Amino acid sequence: MSLTIPSPASGTVPSEATGTPQPRTYQVRTFGCQMNVHDSERMAGMLEDAGYVPADGEQADVVVFNTCAVRENADNKLYGNLGMLAPVKAANPGMQIAVGGCLAQKDRETILKKAPWVDAVFGTHNVGALPALLDRARHNNEAQLEILESLDVFPSTLPTKRDSVYSGWVSISVGCNNTCTFCIVPALRGKEKDRRPGDILAEIQALVDDGAIEVTLLGQNVNSYGVEFGDRQAFSKLLRACGGIAGLERVRFTSPHPAAFTDDVIDAMAETPNVMPQLHMPLQSGSDKVLKDMKRSYRSTKFLGILDKVRDKIPHAAISTDIIVGFPGETEEDFQATLDVVEKSRFATAFTFQYSKRPGTPAADLPDQLPKAVVQERFERLTALQDRIAAEENAKQLGRRVEVMVTAHSGRKSEETHRLSGRSQDQRLVHFSVPAGAETPRPGDLVTVTVTEAAAFHLVADPSPQDYSLRRSRAGDAWDRSQADSCGAPVPGAAGSGAGRTGVSLGMPTLPVRSH
Repeated sequence: MSLTIPSPASGTVPSEATGTPQPRTYQVRTFGCQMNVHDSERMAGMLEDAGYVPADGEQADVVVFNTCAVRENADNKLYGNLGMLAPVKAANPGMQIAVGGCLAQKDRETILKKAPWVDAVFGTHNVGALPALLDRARHNNEAQLEILESLDVFPSTLPTKRDSVYSGWVSISVGCNNTCTFCIVPALRGKEKDRRPGDILAEIQALVDDGAIEVTLLGQNVNSYGVEFGDRQAFSKLLRACGGIAGLERVRFTSPHPAAFTDDVIDAMAETPNVMPQLHMPLQSGSDKVLKDMKRSYRSTKFLGILDKVRDKIPHAAISTDIIVGFPGETEEDFQATLDVVEKSRFATAFTFQYSKRPGTPAADLPDQLPKAVVQERFERLTALQDRIAAEENAKQLGRRVEVMVTAHSGRKSEETHRLSGRSQDQRLVHFSVPAGAETPRPGDLVTVTVTEAAAFHLVADPSPQDYSLRRSRAGDAWDRSQADSCGAPVPGAAGSGAGRTGVSLGMPTLPVRSH
């Protein structure tokens, strides 16, 4: 088989018709958590830096899978997708497929054995190797496998193609020092590595300068940030420092660990105006016995005490959580303890999971693995309880005025309801209508409206003209620029404000007073 030698710009190949370099197209498909979403932005940024361009409807020349290994069906999902692409690649000899992320770190050679048509496999520690691996695979005409056991380059130093122009993820650490028996993440992402505060704040400032009004700080355990360089209050200091960044309107973070969640973080949340009244606090189980078996170093009393402290300082905080049902050895009494804690916690949202046995985790070898039917029945009881609580908590929002940051994605029924969508300061999803004659907001703009309807998973606001308030933002301006850049059109009145820049922009002005 003849080899295709890549041109000096790795994302281009000679046109068969003219011989001139043509950009190759790419698509990144993401599975899993916010950390994977953020890593995918890095992959896209590196590919574009190497000369690739996003696929626009057509079949991409390069398809990258950024995988998750946490859920039971992760393997099936990946290999199912790879199987569907096999005939597509056979019909397009120049096409390449790459697999990265947690499942790649875990399965390694297995991926190439099960799917020999894959061109490159890379792990969680060497995301930056993607363009080079694709080049080598094309040059050598054989699959490339590169898995490192420790971090090569901190991902945040890599080029980035942001998924959103008005908000962005900022990684403050990677890896995890905990040993939860159900979790494979520490084995795949390694020990915690913390970024220096100055580097984090510089990245946030760059996002704001580009138009972003919202950032979400990411880490496997964000509140243990600083342990590596000996400052146990580093996370609360970081939150307060975010409050000093002009134009940054909304700061969020995920996910903290209850065992390391301290009062200084609660104080920083309450006293920093742009830190949002929202907290994601993983419970996992309400049974102290199960928490011990999980090696979660807190108990239900401590967990509930944290929520009490947060609500004392931030009365309107919306709290969400993660819960695992059916952990090995979980009795009906243990499960009832979880239901009791959920009832007391009054979560706005809960991400509930049925325990799945993950090879390589200590829990996979525990005795008393529960039958699927038992786990399913408990899962249904838990979701029914949480759905009721979520509906009751949302009903308390009726009549409340909320500030909503408009997003680019509307609800499933938007065509028939003619409503737009966005997120309130406490992260609740709000579908709202624009009164006749009122100005329509852009993604990144902010509207203030009164909640008129409430359901378990969203709020609705159908304001009168007098009740509707729109604040156009630099984030909305950035959205306009991004749309103009994509079609080459000029943005009216954008001279001197970054018009004509290529790539993704983001942004916003003055800090608002938090509304309750």
